[in-house]
Amino acid sequence: MSLLRKKDVSVMMDQKSHSKLARHLSGFDLVLLGIGAIIGTGIFVLTGTGALYAGPALPVAFIISAIVCALAALCYAEFSSMIPVSGSVYTYTYATIGELVAWIIGWCLILEYGLASSAVATGWSGYFQSLLSGFGISLPTALTAAPGAVPGSETFFNLPAFLILMVITFLLSMGIKETKRVNNIMVLVKVAVVILFIVVGIWYVEPGNYAPFAPFGISGVLQASAIAFFAYLGFDAVTSAAEEVKDPGRNLPIGILGSLGIVTVLYVVVSAIMVGIVPFKQFEGVDSPVSLALKVAGQDWVAGFVDLGAIVGMTTVILVMTFGLVRLLFAMSRDGLLPKVFSDVNEKSHTPVKATWILGTTAGLIAGFVPLGTLAELINIGTLAAFSLISIAVIILRKTRPDLKRAFKVPLVPFLPILSVLACIMLMLNLQPFTWVAFFIWTGIGLAVYFLYGRTRSKLH
Repeated sequence: MSLLRKKDVSVMMDQKSHSKLARHLSGFDLVLLGIGAIIGTGIFVLTGTGALYAGPALPVAFIISAIVCALAALCYAEFSSMIPVSGSVYTYTYATIGELVAWIIGWCLILEYGLASSAVATGWSGYFQSLLSGFGISLPTALTAAPGAVPGSETFFNLPAFLILMVITFLLSMGIKETKRVNNIMVLVKVAVVILFIVVGIWYVEPGNYAPFAPFGISGVLQASAIAFFAYLGFDAVTSAAEEVKDPGRNLPIGILGSLGIVTVLYVVVSAIMVGIVPFKQFEGVDSPVSLALKVAGQDWVAGFVDLGAIVGMTTVILVMTFGLVRLLFAMSRDGLLPKVFSDVNEKSHTPVKATWILGTTAGLIAGFVPLGTLAELINIGTLAAFSLISIAVIILRKTRPDLKRAFKVPLVPFLPILSVLACIMLMLNLQPFTWVAFFIWTGIGLAVYFLYGRTRSKLH
């Protein structure tokens, strides 16, 4: 039973009260943090891939993914308002199901946050090089992409992807107040660019491009939903900032649900305009589908702004996902499950500086050497597993600890959480077999680390 030992909620709250992390984030900051994490590679890069599966029904695929995320978001909102502690769903699972399951889900979140930072940095590199080419600047081919990323090209290392992660790591190490200011400015810029695309692009939609609406049937739409799900990743990273939030019981649910709602509206409208301007088959092999739609519409000047917006947008995603990764390992280290270096807080910046540089450099090297396509599906399956467990945890804690104060409650428990689990499983079943194999290998490595290191060093041991 020691594998299912639980961390008492009162102990978690006591740790929070003695935390050295600075509390500077408001509800508005959290909404922008969530939008900063969500709008990025998913909308600027992977929409083209999703269109090849769903056809003109791409907006429906985004709606399905949004519903799955919304069900999980309600569960996140309840937990974050009740246990406003760093660590996201890892922390919540530790309090409800037990240590081993919490470790597994924390390990899954490392997969989500760590690989998301690397994957988005890879997408950022493509747009950045496109922007440089507009000025007649090009990098040596060997430093433009990961090995094997471009068939027929002798690529060795994605230098721009590595460098942007180093810049982000430096910013995060400076402190949460500085990080917040930079993120808020960049988020407002990229939202403005998305709105510009909508305002300009809507006049060039050809109704004939919407037929046939779902050329590959419901299975194609569901496959596109499994891919589009990547576009919503990041709202859960808001909960990683729990110990740095003012009035978390009120502001965390606002940040989670507010950012998800705003982004869903933007995604559905943008994807509908894209497939209305460009016949969906033309998106094959295209890394910048939003720019392509504008070029087809003859609006090259707006396409330039979109490229700039994509670069800014993906920068904020890298920022927030790396932030989430650092705070997750901070929580796991504080519980004794990982080495103490990950929970050391710098007295000057009030951030885990050592952990930030270790994790940022690791993510940078992964971005430099691993292609984007391999990363995206691995991130999705880790996140869907996390969403499933937090939905189960809501039901368990309602039964075992009805006395806990909940500033926000999921309606219709247990029905909505059960629906959330089923929806996550549906999307997981639409991922490639390779993804499942890689996921089980990653989980096996995680179990080995737990039994060889974490189990005997846990603070609850």
